[in-house]
Amino acid sequence: MKSTTERPNILLIVADDMGFSDIGCFGSEIATPNLDELGYGGMRLTQMYTAARCCPSRASLLTGLYPHQAGLGHMVNDAHVGPAYQGYLRNDCVTVAEVLKTAGYTTLLSGKWHVGGNYIPNRPDTWSPGDATHPLPVQRGFDRHYGMLGGAGSYFDPPYMIRDEALIAEGGSDFYLTDQISDEAVAMLRASDAAQPFFLYVAYTAPHWPLQALPEDIAKYVGRYRDGGWDALRQRRFQRLKDLGLIAEHWELSGRDEAAPPWAEVEHKDWEDLRMAVYAAQIDRMDQGIGRMVQELKDSGRFDNTLILFISDNGGCAEFLAEDSQSPEPFRYDIPTADGRPLRIGNSPSIDPGPADTFMSYDLPWANASNTPFRLFKHWVHEGGIATPCIVHWPAVIQKGAIRHEPLHVMDLMATFAELGDAQYPAVFRGNAITPLAGESFATLLDDHTGESWQRQAPIFWEHEGNKAVRDGRWKLVRRYPGDWELYDMDADRTEVHDLAAAYPQVVQSLAQQYDAWARRCGVRQWPL
Repeated sequence: MKSTTERPNILLIVADDMGFSDIGCFGSEIATPNLDELGYGGMRLTQMYTAARCCPSRASLLTGLYPHQAGLGHMVNDAHVGPAYQGYLRNDCVTVAEVLKTAGYTTLLSGKWHVGGNYIPNRPDTWSPGDATHPLPVQRGFDRHYGMLGGAGSYFDPPYMIRDEALIAEGGSDFYLTDQISDEAVAMLRASDAAQPFFLYVAYTAPHWPLQALPEDIAKYVGRYRDGGWDALRQRRFQRLKDLGLIAEHWELSGRDEAAPPWAEVEHKDWEDLRMAVYAAQIDRMDQGIGRMVQELKDSGRFDNTLILFISDNGGCAEFLAEDSQSPEPFRYDIPTADGRPLRIGNSPSIDPGPADTFMSYDLPWANASNTPFRLFKHWVHEGGIATPCIVHWPAVIQKGAIRHEPLHVMDLMATFAELGDAQYPAVFRGNAITPLAGESFATLLDDHTGESWQRQAPIFWEHEGNKAVRDGRWKLVRRYPGDWELYDMDADRTEVHDLAAAYPQVVQSLAQQYDAWARRCGVRQWPL
């Protein structure tokens, strides 16, 4: 690495359920000037991967392990099949906050936790924050935390937030969750000791459902998606990604998902346009908050030696929130607004999304556009579910405008941050033997000035609800549960259009054997559990 006079501050920003092409410097039409400035002024990593779902991804990025090794092999509810699926962080892992804290870092978290057990939003009487199965951020290495303990909820009227160990009631006419997460992050920066490096983890819920945004932000986008809808949007973003040099010219755009109708056949075009407009507004508002953080770093003289890394926790979300279904989602979020109005739940064209008393999603066809140029969505381990835009900005080291295409995974963040922060990943912590790191440091990849090359040493593996994959160099073996293995050449066809499994059976067999060995090592169970 290029030498610096001091260790970097680290600002890790995570969006929620945002697709690969949903910010401007990754091909989007959504206004994200602050992220674009960081992207064009730093490095864009085009093959950063997640774990396909929110809490497994967050467990992985926090611990440097695969989700199963950290206790989040499925979700935050205990599956009662062993420690790989216990639903909260295990004691044989450490968080990046715990590791950096031993090296003298101030450790801060503003936003979503979602790795500490289950919290039913409309049953706060059942909550037990801080007990053995519901560890809090301040019990896992963070000096300060403001945010939510669960996975999602109202942007205007969340059931409860927490500050360190105290639950607090929020909501009302002046409250908007994305702004509050941003403002708390800025306040934490201002209160931190300038003589001590900081690690600040900003974990947004935007743009996760429900579709709720501020009217002035929605107004910027109404009508923008009416002409051509998701079909035209996918084509525009695909070309923009090529123009930016983020995807190869010879890759094909994956086909419109078979569950998405052609835009020409859509009946409620104005309502569909509004749904995407609200989704865009949620991202826009998040970017505004990121701008305030950047300005605070500049004002305090810490910007040049702060490593800012931005990702999403998985691809765009295709979940349909149906008001007439028997699914427990979203009814567990059925909480009246602060002024007593009942929640209007579900994706009905009779309801305009956006206000506090609505609860809907933008649905599969728009998620298909968010994940341009890839197939499938959050939950699956095809590229649409696991590929995230990634920005790394660090003026003291990174050359402006750099683009890198090496395969990376969010579990690599622990090793990278520990190396940059001169922190030691422990073999034993608080009396517990700690699982060795699964991630690999990519610190040398960030320094363009040395000419050092970086190459991944081990394959990357995935499993979520029976969906499986392994990435080893140019090859990716992937299975959509309960189907068969598919094989893709990621150099020639990262959009996963041409399945080569029949043409290369020996490659399939070799990668499948590697997957099976990894699954045994990490305690992966057959699905369904």
